[in-house]
Amino acid sequence: MDIDAINRRIAQFETMVRPEADPTNDMAWFSLGGAYAQAGRHLDAAGAYGKCVELNAGFSKAYQMAGQALVDAGKRDEGIAMLSKGFLAATAKGDRMPAKAMSDLLTKIGAPVPEVPRNEAPVQLGENVMMDRKTGRPGNKLAKPPMRGPLGLWIQNNISAETWDAWIRQGTKVINEMRLDLSRDQDAETYDKHMHEFLGIDEDLLAEIQATTAN
Repeated sequence: MDIDAINRRIAQFETMVRPEADPTNDMAWFSLGGAYAQAGRHLDAAGAYGKCVELNAGFSKAYQMAGQALVDAGKRDEGIAMLSKGFLAATAKGDRMPAKAMSDLLTKIGAPVPEVPRNEAPVQLGENVMMDRKTGRPGNKLAKPPMRGPLGLWIQNNISAETWDAWIRQGTKVINEMRLDLSRDQDAETYDKHMHEFLGIDEDLLAEIQATTAN
């Protein structure tokens, strides 16, 4: 992506998190962090990802990216603290891929990987109640997959109805703010990318979903 396109993305997401817009929009902060990182603005990226974590303590991928940005900015100790906290949070939620990525990065920079505490007694969930993979909290299970295919089944089994409703609200903001026309393939891909980011689905997890469900 060329620098002009990156700067347009930065401007779009900065607009979305302004006080007069929606400064509590964790996904907009996450996307802003990604745009800053693409521009090589690592401290700004760390700040945006950190704001995302502040708003949503269950956003495992945001911990990972915040830690990476701090390390890239030369803030090693701060990066270690963020990655260590994120590793424990991701492990507690069962977010294996962000947890592994943070463990690998800590090892790469010569920092210890935190010891994972022993699990307490499991939370007892009622009928049609599930543990939401994004938030790490119990929520209502979707009555049916929100879309066809393996991704829809994965969302039904891992994402609560409350989180999915939150994405629908966020997705509407993305469409409006970025002026997306979902009849265009490129705009539909942009929308899907934001959905995946919001739900904590990175490229590796997406590939795993498609492969395991197909078998």
